[in-house]
Amino acid sequence: MTTPPRRPAFPSGTILGYPRIGPNRELKKAVEAFWGGRSSVEELEQVARGLRRQTRERLVGLGLGRTDSSIPESFSYYDHVLDAAVAFGAVPARFAGLVNAQGRVDLGGYFTIARGEGDSLPLEMTKWFDSNYHYLVPEIGPETVFSLASDALVQQFSEGLQQGFLTRPVIVGPVTFLALSKPSDEAPEGFVPLSRLDDLLPVYAELLRRLAEAGAEWVQLDEPALVSESLDVSSADTSAAAARAYEYLGAPDARPAIFVAAPYNSLDDALTVLAATPIEAIGLDLVRGTVPAAGAAGLDPLASKTLVGGVIDGHNVWRGDLAEAWQKLEALRALSPSVSVSTSTSLLHLPHTVEPEQLLGDQLKSWLAFADQKVEQVATLAEGLEKGVAGIRSVLEASTAALAARLAAPGVSDGAVRAREAALTAADFAREDYAVRAKAQEQALNLPFLPTTTIGSFPQTGDIRRARAQLVAGVLSDDEYQAVMRAEITRVVELQEEIGLDVIVHGEPERNDMVQYFAENLDGFAVTQNGWVQSYGTRCTRPSLLWGDVSRPKPITVDWSVFTQTLTEKPVKGMLTGPVTILAWSFVRDDQPLGETARQVALALRDEITDLQSAGITVVQVDEPALRELLPLKKADQAAYLDWSVGSFRLATSGVEASTQIHTHLCYSEFGVVIDAIDQLDADVTSIEAARSRMEVVTDIKSSGFARGIGPGVYDIHSPRVPSVGEVTELIETALASIPDRQVWVNPDCGLKTRGYDETVASLTNMLEATRAVRAKVLTH
Repeated sequence: MTTPPRRPAFPSGTILGYPRIGPNRELKKAVEAFWGGRSSVEELEQVARGLRRQTRERLVGLGLGRTDSSIPESFSYYDHVLDAAVAFGAVPARFAGLVNAQGRVDLGGYFTIARGEGDSLPLEMTKWFDSNYHYLVPEIGPETVFSLASDALVQQFSEGLQQGFLTRPVIVGPVTFLALSKPSDEAPEGFVPLSRLDDLLPVYAELLRRLAEAGAEWVQLDEPALVSESLDVSSADTSAAAARAYEYLGAPDARPAIFVAAPYNSLDDALTVLAATPIEAIGLDLVRGTVPAAGAAGLDPLASKTLVGGVIDGHNVWRGDLAEAWQKLEALRALSPSVSVSTSTSLLHLPHTVEPEQLLGDQLKSWLAFADQKVEQVATLAEGLEKGVAGIRSVLEASTAALAARLAAPGVSDGAVRAREAALTAADFAREDYAVRAKAQEQALNLPFLPTTTIGSFPQTGDIRRARAQLVAGVLSDDEYQAVMRAEITRVVELQEEIGLDVIVHGEPERNDMVQYFAENLDGFAVTQNGWVQSYGTRCTRPSLLWGDVSRPKPITVDWSVFTQTLTEKPVKGMLTGPVTILAWSFVRDDQPLGETARQVALALRDEITDLQSAGITVVQVDEPALRELLPLKKADQAAYLDWSVGSFRLATSGVEASTQIHTHLCYSEFGVVIDAIDQLDADVTSIEAARSRMEVVTDIKSSGFARGIGPGVYDIHSPRVPSVGEVTELIETALASIPDRQVWVNPDCGLKTRGYDETVASLTNMLEATRAVRAKVLTH
């Protein structure tokens, strides 16, 4: 019998990943300069190398080890799933021209796959599990030829080694990579990408071999698919795939030790599957999941593995309870004598550091832990594992005291808010029947067949951003700033009139962000100065901090909408962000159920919608793009979530008359997964992302019998491409083939904030030309 090779010990403390955009969004700026032709690929790579070195040095300074593999090598120029697709040769046929003679794609080609070019549509984009991060969806078919087409991860590891850092390379695991993929255009009906696992595994094994040759002692394979029950493949299928994958990858001697991380929830039955394979370490999310019961069937093999307890919340910014985290680590020792501490997820979801934040008071800052502070917490608990809890007792006690002080602070509980919530009745959550509303709205609005609109925002120009910054700096007075915004709104309305849109928006120039704008105007929130988090590619957001009970001290959007209505005789659409999305895109207090917080936000929005109606605004859109995003990964938890999330939307929107048309918007929401919940929102019109997925959603819409207005997007705003009239025409006709024509609206996939005016005008012009052509065709038959 062959004795397995001795593997290095896993570090006592680590993180699963770290923010990659840079403390001041250096990577975003460098990538966009490259896209704009203002810098070379060499200059972009130089910035990236500098950021990677800065990250390694920073993590050592925060307490991780320089030479014990505790620093994850988790950099990406755009998206870690796209990195895996390019690394393994999974390039769609339409991008075959980007692949050179060696089977590789250069950096420019990599970005083209992400963003599209000409008639070549980019990879579809959707949400990463229950986070606000978007990943690019690989396209896999029987024709996909897997090969190790990129050595970027090996090069980055070697770069760190040359700088004196023994890091731990990180890549998406094979089961998750295939489970998140979609069938290619060439794949036959019924094809499942996970069926290609046996063809992919040798390529993963080759990557592990090369990393071992380069000197890597540990490698991290991320397998969040193993905790999810919300994928197109079943948990049984992913578990069976994991058994095959890690038996295969664990078999060779010439490989690094394997650490399988499973963030975002509990592994459940998949834990026994991984326990039986020859991998050396397993990461458990003990924030969303729980410590497995000692003595449970199938867990005996865990005694020979390192259990990495994800007890520091990588999904939220609160300081947390370190004493409770320590107790979870202690409980893990009943399963294995080898226990380490980590974050529950990658710190990709958090801002870099709370230290420079000047907009936050000292009290609030004492409650917070951004990425760097989370690393320090990991280092503290790792010290306890190494030297005993006595050495960190004072830190644990300070954490407990800070938590108690936070719960007792003024504003955390507001008696008036809680009394109003307690007085709610069923009538507060319901409107008249849709048939009554539809008739009243038809008379009030008099819209044409295939009504057109946009989702709300128009491009935020440099002039708009400068005016906002000048207001904050005191360079512009409030009256001067208002004048600039009104001039922009006037321009946007005139543009929409010229193009021919039917329902007008004001373009939202005054809004820095669709959530932060409301957070700045609601009690119970705080905002950061530099708390940037990557949403996708170079798109970054600053999530607000929801720390206390929520209320609306005064109207927020009414004056802007009323001014806009004076500029046009067409209906103006009031624009609000929904309660679920405000929660999903903020860092939300963790001391009470989310449903309770959602109802507080909904009541504040209800007041705003009522005021808009009173001011003469007859169309109001309440965006809920994050409805699918917060859906729990475990089926047992989904019904309760959908109950409170749907309820909060209905609470916000049920205080208006039948003639007021309520819209909602959802993007990257996998419509079919939550079709019943979307129907129960009872919005009069629902717009949804559909262009990038090439109108896939219409099948779900048709089969569901959805009976109200629906606007499947016909213009993908996440790409700089201008869709042709023919392309938009085809998408509209595809929608009409599955949906009763009087229900269909025409609109882009999402808001236009991130786009430039030239492409926006060209795209909307094509959208209207296509709409007119289809109107004429349908109405003459």
